[in-house]
Amino acid sequence: MKVYIDANAKFMGKRAAEETVKQIKEAVEKRGECRLLLSTGASQFEMFDALATMDAPWNQVVMFHLDEYVGMPATHNASFRKYLTERFIDKVHPKAYFFVNGEDDVEENLRQLTKEVRRAPIDVALIGIGENGHIAFNDPPADFDTEEAYMVVELEERCKKQQMGEGWFATIDDVPDRAITMTVNQIMKSRVILSVVPGKRKAEAIKMTIEAAEITNQVPATRLREHPDWILYLDEDSASMVDRTKLEQIHNH
Repeated sequence: MKVYIDANAKFMGKRAAEETVKQIKEAVEKRGECRLLLSTGASQFEMFDALATMDAPWNQVVMFHLDEYVGMPATHNASFRKYLTERFIDKVHPKAYFFVNGEDDVEENLRQLTKEVRRAPIDVALIGIGENGHIAFNDPPADFDTEEAYMVVELEERCKKQQMGEGWFATIDDVPDRAITMTVNQIMKSRVILSVVPGKRKAEAIKMTIEAAEITNQVPATRLREHPDWILYLDEDSASMVDRTKLEQIHNH
């Protein structure tokens, strides 16, 4: 595990985008394409802004993403398909992309998506961390046991408040109760995991993720500590509650 702390989200996003491009180039060189797994949400804005300006072999990138609300059309402002179309697909034009679709026959959608995602390992995964310590929509207590690639989950209250707080929904009642998420075990199969986590609102989650005495499904992001190649990107705000000595020890371990 490595940890980088930058002054603000813009510098942090640029650093993470540069590492993403480096990993993309390495994967393309070794395997002829890069299978890229993307996070969404307000925390990723600066990273996507930087990524869209960078030179990479985008025509050899196959994109997947983590989650989507059940029943939400791709035209809705909070849809992650809309988010990725506007911030990534329309800007870099990847070779292919496979959306998480929560409309119509969800089971069949997930069957097809699972087939695609399991054709080969994900090369580089950008995995954010939520205010409640979730990764994707694996809210606490997260299912650490399922071997499914994706599953439908009920969203817990703090997760819903985060979605509203970021401005995606006017009221908490507008936030859907259910979503599709990539599972924790599927995320952990990625070759490299990069977590871009800026902002004061994430400080408590980062403290719990780093300082929890053990890996626990009550703080799902602690599971990332078991990954052999995990890089965590913080800014001064998100790192503000963590014991810096502990961070330095982790980074230099």
